[in-house]
Amino acid sequence: MIVVDTGPVVALGNARDVAHEPCRCLLRTHPGPLLLPEPVLGEIGYVLWRRAGTRAEAAFHRDVARGLYELVSLGREGAARVAELVEKYSDLPLGTADAYVIATAEKYGAREVATLDRKHFSLVRPRHIEAFTLLP
Repeated sequence: MIVVDTGPVVALGNARDVAHEPCRCLLRTHPGPLLLPEPVLGEIGYVLWRRAGTRAEAAFHRDVARGLYELVSLGREGAARVAELVEKYSDLPLGTADAYVIATAEKYGAREVATLDRKHFSLVRPRHIEAFTLLP
């Protein structure tokens, strides 16, 4: 099980991205499930559209529709944890999408996070483990 952040999905959808190949390899071969917090969908779509265009954005949504990612909703309890994380790490700043990735990992006991954001995810201390294993 791995929780997926925005960066690897954007790199997968943009062949010009320097991280495209390692992210493609990770997301296409990881045994999964690839947990994707629903609140991150909008950020991924927007960034893909800006960096790689409408076709890349649509391809991402097709990947979601065919089940590449397992969409996760955390509900009210998750939103409360996100608020805690955003406040606790306001000096980074952490941000909503990253906080949802962390809260998802905590809820499901995931140790691995697919991210290109080494700075934020290496500084955060999740509730369930000492530190995340960051991939790729």
